[in-house]
Amino acid sequence: MDKEKLLELTRLNDDDFNAALGWLARENKIALDNNCLKLDVTNLEGEIGNHAGMIWRILDVWGDADIATIKRLSHLNDEQIYSALGWLAREDKIYFNEKNKKYSLK
Repeated sequence: MDKEKLLELTRLNDDDFNAALGWLARENKIALDNNCLKLDVTNLEGEIGNHAGMIWRILDVWGDADIATIKRLSHLNDEQIYSALGWLAREDKIYFNEKNKKYSLK
């Protein structure tokens, strides 16, 4: 199913959708085939895993960072950032501070 149809059906916003995509990729449960997402062995591991590694290193050096800082330091777009954060969340490696809207490593 394409992303737009999934967004419509799930009523998730783009950021939450991309975080869920990263989570499912880390679980090895989602694949992208001709712009359609399907439940299958993932083929997104390399891309999302690399982006997750970049963000992990940023948080390791900076201690904590908001989305704007992560974007500036990583040169990733929102979709890439949120899918990588979903990956890291599945690995239970990050914490989100609701008060200051920053991510940090656990």
